[in-house]
Amino acid sequence: MALTSTYTVSGLTCEHCVAAVTSEIKALDGVSDVAVALVPGGHSTVTVTSSTEVSPEALAEALDEAGDYRLVTS
Repeated sequence: MALTSTYTVSGLTCEHCVAAVTSEIKALDGVSDVAVALVPGGHSTVTVTSSTEVSPEALAEALDEAGDYRLVTS
């Protein structure tokens, strides 16, 4: 059964950012799909589909590896 989680991420400005973030998150264990709704210079929405739960720490680390991207917490 696939799990789908949605996160708000800051720092994405272009399709290159989307590609970098998608690549790093897809490399996490269990992740099968990543969809990014880009809002250049604002808060983008990242939807992750995985077979197991992805921890916020693992996601934050993947975003950091991709570049200067951060999870937005309310």
